[in-house]
Amino acid sequence: MRKISLVLVAVMLLITGSSFANNNSIKKEKPITSLSLKIGQLLNNNNLTEKEEGAKAKVIFMLNDENEIVVLSVDSDENEFLEGFIKSKLNYQEVGLKQYETGKKYSVVVRVVV
Repeated sequence: MRKISLVLVAVMLLITGSSFANNNSIKKEKPITSLSLKIGQLLNNNNLTEKEEGAKAKVIFMLNDENEIVVLSVDSDENEFLEGFIKSKLNYQEVGLKQYETGKKYSVVVRVVV
């Protein structure tokens, strides 16, 4: 009888210890990475041709109170079409990510891959 109670206590200790050890399983997402992924998703459906492939643009934006992207500027060397395309696809699109500060400026580099 004593062995059974000792085994039960050992099992209960193992279960409690493992539940506390797995408490940190919640994965924190990196803010910039997840926002970059969301921007990539928004720009994914496009009609860009091979002519624009390899073009790069630096996008400076902020989030408003409704968690929407507000594009402040798009800096592309000589591709005005790309600037207009990025502004039209991103401006006032809701990102649905709560961990970002509203009013803070963010920047991301966009590269066209066809």
